[in-house]
Amino acid sequence: MIVFKENPDSEEGISRILNSVVKQWFFSRFKSFSLPQLFGVLEIHSRKNLLVSAPTGATKTLTGFLSILNELVDSAGKGLLMDKVYCVYISPLKALNNDIEKNLKEPLAEIERIAGKKLGIRIAVRTGDTTTAEKAKMLRKPPHILITTPESLAIVLSSYRFVENLKEVEWCVVDEVHALADNKRGTHLALSLERLQALSPAMCRIGLSATIAPLEEMAKFLVGLEGISDGAGSRDDSYRDCVVADVQFVKKMDLKVLSPVADLIDTEHGKMHAAMYELIDSLIQSHRTTLIFTNTRSATERVIHYLKEKFPKSYLAEEQSIGAHHGSLSKAHRHALEKSLREGKLKAVVSSTSLELGIDIGYIDLVILLGSPKSVARAIQRIGRSGHKLQETSMGRIVVLDRDDLVECAVILKSAVERKIDRIHIPKGCLDVLAQQIFGIAISRKIHEKELFALVRGAYPYENLSYRDFKDVIDYLSGKHVSLEDRHIYAKIWHDEETGMIGRRGKMSRVIYMTNIGTIPDETFITVKVGEQVIGKIDEAFLERLRHGDVFVLGGEKYEFLHSKGTVAYVNASVYRAPTIPSWFSEMLPLSFDLAMDIGRFRRLVEEKFNHNKPKDEVISFINEYLYADANAASSIYEYFREQYLYAEIPHDKKIVVETYSDRGRHYAVFHALFGRRVNDCLSRAVAFAIGRTQHRDVDIGINDNGFFVSYEKGVNVMAAFSLLKSEKLDLVLSSAIDKTEVLRRRFRHCAGRALMILREYMGRRKHVGRQQTSSMILLSAVKRISNDFPILKEARREVLEDLMDIESTRAVLKGIEEGKIRLKLVNSGNIPSPFAFNIALQGYTDVMRIEDKTEFLRRMHKAVMERIKGKA
Repeated sequence: MIVFKENPDSEEGISRILNSVVKQWFFSRFKSFSLPQLFGVLEIHSRKNLLVSAPTGATKTLTGFLSILNELVDSAGKGLLMDKVYCVYISPLKALNNDIEKNLKEPLAEIERIAGKKLGIRIAVRTGDTTTAEKAKMLRKPPHILITTPESLAIVLSSYRFVENLKEVEWCVVDEVHALADNKRGTHLALSLERLQALSPAMCRIGLSATIAPLEEMAKFLVGLEGISDGAGSRDDSYRDCVVADVQFVKKMDLKVLSPVADLIDTEHGKMHAAMYELIDSLIQSHRTTLIFTNTRSATERVIHYLKEKFPKSYLAEEQSIGAHHGSLSKAHRHALEKSLREGKLKAVVSSTSLELGIDIGYIDLVILLGSPKSVARAIQRIGRSGHKLQETSMGRIVVLDRDDLVECAVILKSAVERKIDRIHIPKGCLDVLAQQIFGIAISRKIHEKELFALVRGAYPYENLSYRDFKDVIDYLSGKHVSLEDRHIYAKIWHDEETGMIGRRGKMSRVIYMTNIGTIPDETFITVKVGEQVIGKIDEAFLERLRHGDVFVLGGEKYEFLHSKGTVAYVNASVYRAPTIPSWFSEMLPLSFDLAMDIGRFRRLVEEKFNHNKPKDEVISFINEYLYADANAASSIYEYFREQYLYAEIPHDKKIVVETYSDRGRHYAVFHALFGRRVNDCLSRAVAFAIGRTQHRDVDIGINDNGFFVSYEKGVNVMAAFSLLKSEKLDLVLSSAIDKTEVLRRRFRHCAGRALMILREYMGRRKHVGRQQTSSMILLSAVKRISNDFPILKEARREVLEDLMDIESTRAVLKGIEEGKIRLKLVNSGNIPSPFAFNIALQGYTDVMRIEDKTEFLRRMHKAVMERIKGKA
């Protein structure tokens, strides 16, 4: 049962359970217990599973460890400390692990000084960077607290010698659980936790999470299920007990949305650009240390470059230095920058997403977000990096440069203030991860298939796993599909169908497992060629988005995508159409569905004011109160919505506006479907597929968070195609739509790698990504011949449709249309798109236009719209 704790415990209650030495140490460092500690310490002391949800800097880590350190110190003082692992601490980042080791060893050293003796409590980090000598030392003297990552935990669970030290683990702490749950690393970890629980049935699970929703689902993910009965599918299941301490908003937050100029549409680019950097500089100079978040790595480098160029005295001077931090930089560079931050040597740091998690980066008093963070949870997580201590105020400023961003960020601010957090997506039933973990379990011991099935279904992501899918994975692993041996896919386990027993097969099994474990796929750049001539490189995530015939820009020139082979994309250089995929597309964060619906709801409320002819001051007053916006922001939003209302229709959560217009002989149908990019990816692909199947025409599609467009020359009925989409047939349509796409081919390689069909490393040799991709394309054809529902192919489809895209929310949208809850309204805009369509109409041109020309283009379109509105009046 999941129980939300409503009231904190008393300080006296916690003090009573603390060892006198620990108590003396604690009150030498802190005046009193923090709110998370008042909610959590006694629960952990009582061995209850606990999820603590609190902002960055809210003492979550000490909450998780205070009871544990207390008991270890108590046992050590009484001479009862045994040579075993008492606590396993898991985090997604190696850097965070190193921070935790330091933050535990320092208090222990202070506690030993107070106690006047060595306590002998051992702490060790085990990750992929741990040396053989250090691992051997851990075997001889196991750490009492083992700090590790999800991947290294899976390895030690299959290590026949070290696993003996995990048989009586008392606590398992999962830090930054929100950063693991929404991807396959979390799925992998959920299975490892079930394996660890099987070894240590009395183990207490402790989850530490930043702001996240829904907390009940996160608690279920953390603790899993127990009481699952037989393997035939019937069960009397229940979630393990878990106490949820929801102290998400204990920190004060000072949040504002800022625009560098009063008019976001009629200001020249040069002026806006200069005003933005002057605003950023003034914010940096008025604070001690500023952390700036962009949404892409390229934007991070660009911001650093412009600040140094425009303000050389400020950012090229040694004492006012500025640095960049993102995943493409070397580990040494990132570590050096983190160290400089902790030591207060940097005035500002610009990051993409790499500093979102709780690495210790010292004192930050301001966070600036350049553009929308696309979700409320991410906004709070990023802004929470400032004012790191619990009693300090987190200060965040979101800088916006266009009107869509202004509306989006204003709604994010409202949701943050009102504690409305968008829901996390947890992948369910991942068959590739299941195959890898079953292989690991078979290596560690013989097990009956029904016991194995029960263990797997104890993990929350597999609670609804069907026995058929489970058996299909067993059949693949045990080599039942003999034809795969032609592709060098051999049996990895043995399975006795009469007894139901499963075990490892072959002397190389352990080595293969240990050297290929993990869920993060190898990524590489793709070489772009015209014939045999190399044009340049694109990243793999961008290639995933390309369909045959798509046009993109590379090195200032347009190219038409033909096909790919391995790590080479072949293109045609003779192209006269506008680009269909902007170069930045793969880097952009998608807008969350919940936030999109909140923006749609706000649009609807404003439209109702216009429908009732409310005066301007009343509408602006409503916007100001609803969004907590300042006068400038409220006025800009009013003008933007008013122009759309007078020119066409305002789309919202209950109305999809389909806008048609023509441009230079080409026709466009823009679906103003404000549901986020993951939903619009589904809808646009389904529409394009329906047109191809029923009208035998090829069309171009483009998507963003606010909608999608279908572009064609003539003879296409887009509305007829859209009307064919039905919620109950959506799986079938989209499965067919992605069947021969790059995205499915690439994702199949990722899944085949996780399922160990394709080995990244074998006999000490590394297989590079190009060979992996070539192997996977051959393998894809082979498994299709076996079955279109071969488990790893089935998983690749699921990953594309559920994790990369959002088929569930798309189905809900179509159901809303079918039930009349969402209306479709067709409008014709002639040859000038409506204000809400500007950004999506411009999307194809962003790579062939200079930014100045783009701004001028928007200004001209806006002027034409205003003239037509005046003509109507």
